[in-house]
Amino acid sequence: MTEVMNDHWQEWKEIFDFRHARVLKSKNVLDELDVAFIEGAIASPEHEAKLKEIRDKSKKLVAVGACAVTGLPSGQRNTFTPEQQAAIDFLTTRFGALPKVLKVKDVVAVDVEIPGCPMSPTVFLEKVNSLVAELRNTGSSQ
Repeated sequence: MTEVMNDHWQEWKEIFDFRHARVLKSKNVLDELDVAFIEGAIASPEHEAKLKEIRDKSKKLVAVGACAVTGLPSGQRNTFTPEQQAAIDFLTTRFGALPKVLKVKDVVAVDVEIPGCPMSPTVFLEKVNSLVAELRNTGSSQ
């Protein structure tokens, strides 16, 4: 996603107000968002709480990448045998992990999914352009 943003930064900075993007800014604001992009599976109560907060503040939410869309590969532990679970229990306990790794849509409503690892830049651009057009048509684009 960062590579696509690098390629389109000059164009996008004219139409987007990047409110919270740690890869771009040191001072971020998590308030009213037109579109939120979520990468990664949900593996801890903290992830779950932050995701719910982001969803509450977003008009549209996009799950980006295999981890966010399918929960894999980290979700492989969801299918472990009891013996395999016991072998990693010290890690899941140490890091305060949820009993199961969740997809983004297991926790909140998702408006758009962009699968892949890596994701397809073409699909990403198509879906982002579609969301921008939709938000412009409703008069709420920033």
